[in-house]
Amino acid sequence: MLLTRIKGPRDLDRLGKEELDQLAAEIRSFLVDAVSKTGGHLGPNLGVVELTIALHRVFDSPKDKILFDTGHQAYVHKLLTGRQDFGGLRTKGGLSGYPSRAESEHDVIENSHASTVLGWADGFAKANEVLGREDHHVAAVIGDGALTGGMAWEALNNIAAAKDRPLVIVVNDNERSYGPTIGGLANHLATLRTTDGYERFLARGKDLLERTPVVGKPLYETLHGAKKGLKDFIAPQGMFEDLGLKYVGPIDGHDIEALESALQRAKRFGGPVIVHCLTQKGRGYEPAVQDEADRFHAVGVIHPDTGLPVKTAAASWTSVFADEMVKLGKERKDIVAITAAMLQPVGLKKFADAYPDRIFDVGIAEQHGATSAAGLASGGVHPVFAVYATFLNRAFDQVLMDVALHKCGVTFVLDRAGVTGDDGASHNGMWDMSILQVVPGLRLAAPRDAEQLRAQLREAVAVQDAPTVVRYSKGVVGPAVPAVGRVGGMDVLRTPAPEVTRPDVLIVSVGALAPMCLEIAALLDKQGITSTVVDPRWVKPVDEALAPLADGHRVVVTVEDNGRTGGVGAAVSQALRDAGVDVPLRDFGIPQRFLDHALRKEILAEIGLTAPDIARQVTGLVAKLDGRYDTEPTAVVD
Repeated sequence: MLLTRIKGPRDLDRLGKEELDQLAAEIRSFLVDAVSKTGGHLGPNLGVVELTIALHRVFDSPKDKILFDTGHQAYVHKLLTGRQDFGGLRTKGGLSGYPSRAESEHDVIENSHASTVLGWADGFAKANEVLGREDHHVAAVIGDGALTGGMAWEALNNIAAAKDRPLVIVVNDNERSYGPTIGGLANHLATLRTTDGYERFLARGKDLLERTPVVGKPLYETLHGAKKGLKDFIAPQGMFEDLGLKYVGPIDGHDIEALESALQRAKRFGGPVIVHCLTQKGRGYEPAVQDEADRFHAVGVIHPDTGLPVKTAAASWTSVFADEMVKLGKERKDIVAITAAMLQPVGLKKFADAYPDRIFDVGIAEQHGATSAAGLASGGVHPVFAVYATFLNRAFDQVLMDVALHKCGVTFVLDRAGVTGDDGASHNGMWDMSILQVVPGLRLAAPRDAEQLRAQLREAVAVQDAPTVVRYSKGVVGPAVPAVGRVGGMDVLRTPAPEVTRPDVLIVSVGALAPMCLEIAALLDKQGITSTVVDPRWVKPVDEALAPLADGHRVVVTVEDNGRTGGVGAAVSQALRDAGVDVPLRDFGIPQRFLDHALRKEILAEIGLTAPDIARQVTGLVAKLDGRYDTEPTAVVD
């Protein structure tokens, strides 16, 4: 096999055209076989095989910087830079699903949030200029989907201002992000795809006109001199050239020879150039090509021959939300939905199918989505903006100054909240409950099970004068966790025996960690430590009934799937201080550091966010209060 002989990018230099085509076929076979066993981003990588080969033949990585926006299309790049052990892809100790500086000097940036690569490229190109590195080049690969993000256009505005600063922008145009790309830019690129380019027009015209006596040659030269007008008329790439960016394309993104030629021209140009490449997401794998939803953008473990999942998926948090949104849409005609280019992943496809006039896909533009939601709310409807928890970070200013300041009734639904695991540091939704704590008037719900998700979503959309947030985990939704009582607006999940007048510990359980908190209480009970477990349901603002309840216990413990700094534990601590309740509090959550990719349960074990770990520490805390400093609570481990 040719692939096994590729140990680094320069090994590509000695391959001829037929060998390169063979290598591309081998890479596709490898990807289907490997990713079907582990899960991962299959469709995007199948679409960039030839493009990645061409990039590494034209540019000299790592001296030249090859940058990938989002990074989920970097599997081919990994293979060509000596990383061909995909057996542990996206698992602990294995390859990351995104570029990783820890893995290779060829991985320059680790971004896996979209629309950022052009900012990085602009910075690298400026650094080359400042340091006089004329033999260094920068090539940034950005998808047509990522070009819907405002950051990309902010960067383009800066890049275009320097006419003589070399930088190659490769637009990987597959008409999709997760699903089909939408918006005015998508329509413009579609025109470029389907319109015969002016260069071919002139090539055909030249032969005809040069054979025309007297007027033929002057007329051709006049037409050639008027090429800007012709380009706008025949192939309207003028939008890029009006910005001051040289445009090359469209290029067949699966023709290595054509790609190399275009990239070489762009590399030699000496200024910013856009190379527009047309690729097919999922290319070479029929199940992916036939998948209209997202062309196998991301898959779990599948049968390689059929593309079907190996296991039937159980009900997920996302699917519960999806079904309830359809019901709400039927009951209330003022309910509308917003997605940032992730209709399917966030569970809004069913709503879109049922109510196509009430769904708005803003592209990869969370900031715009939040402010547009404020406008929708002010216009008399109630928008539900469903977005991954980690991506709401990008729209904080808009949530604060556009939605909250204007008291707009907007509901943000945060999917993939807390530790998500295999996608790595950028995708863990561990920041939202800290960031949103500072937003005045905002209410934040953390449902513990499917029933509570349905109920709290309904409570959220009933609020018309403030932003509301409902956040939930990734993956399968667990069994129902029934309440045994209620204090204020909080559900009581467990109480000590009736004869206990002052229980030892109040456990404040946040969201999907309710089963863990009940397990902690059971382990404490084995140590003779009594406890109450409550679910606040709405963690912001802190329920007024919590302080007097805490005052009836010796210790308060908070457990949350969020960063400890500024999270629910910090808010509860402040509320107790404000109420004059002087009870020791211990908060358990995610440490404020970037977490490596691994299974969720492995990460929770690594950071000590498990029932035995927490029970052991709480037992030690109670022992100190009792003056029993030598206690070794080993019995809490089952």
